[in-house]
Amino acid sequence: MAYCFISDLHLQEDKPYVTDAFLTFLDTTAKEAERLYILGDLFEVWIGDDLKSELSNEIKERFVLLKNRSTSIFAMHGNRDFLIGEKFCEETGVTLLDDPSKLELFGKDTLLMHGDLLCTKDVAYQEFRNTSRNPQWKKEFLDKPIEEREKITQELRTKSKKATSQKEDEIMDVSPDAVEEIMTTHDVKLLIHGHTHRPHVHSLKINEAPAQRIVLGDWDKSAWYIWMDDESCELKQFPIT
Repeated sequence: MAYCFISDLHLQEDKPYVTDAFLTFLDTTAKEAERLYILGDLFEVWIGDDLKSELSNEIKERFVLLKNRSTSIFAMHGNRDFLIGEKFCEETGVTLLDDPSKLELFGKDTLLMHGDLLCTKDVAYQEFRNTSRNPQWKKEFLDKPIEEREKITQELRTKSKKATSQKEDEIMDVSPDAVEEIMTTHDVKLLIHGHTHRPHVHSLKINEAPAQRIVLGDWDKSAWYIWMDDESCELKQFPIT
């Protein structure tokens, strides 16, 4: 028995090599796991479950195939694909997880997150996150014609890229205080997340006890995943380009 964790694939038509790597991953590594956890930003952008594209259709079909091979798929919203909804889950068999989610995995209490909630120094982003997660905001956005949603999303992405380029690295990373607080609150010694694109295994102490924070990397030049079984929990990578 084994579980697999990935995050921040940012699948998009402009990077077919990442999609190809992911589909190969599903046919090889993922199918050997009992569970696949996707911790946010599977897609670079998701403007609603009524989105129809060659990419989205292919991913849906491959998820159904993987599920039929007895691998359960769990997903969490990221900052790019937080509009994935019930229809997508119904069509794919994916189970949507809250962020954060505390699970007992191989006898160890583990906290799963996308990771953006931990970047508390990025005040402007946290304000946008609170607004965009509001049910009324989401309803009003999803009620717009798909062409209008695409235009709005493109404008938001342009603003986001400009703002990100002007922010210091420290602001873009997680706050150590936020990490300690949430791990203490949920009483866990293992935290797994993505979002920051800074893959690493961090050793720390929570309430004077040894603990770990494992950060998944994004998929671009390399693919990153965590393989967990009853003996180990390892951060792994393989080249894409």
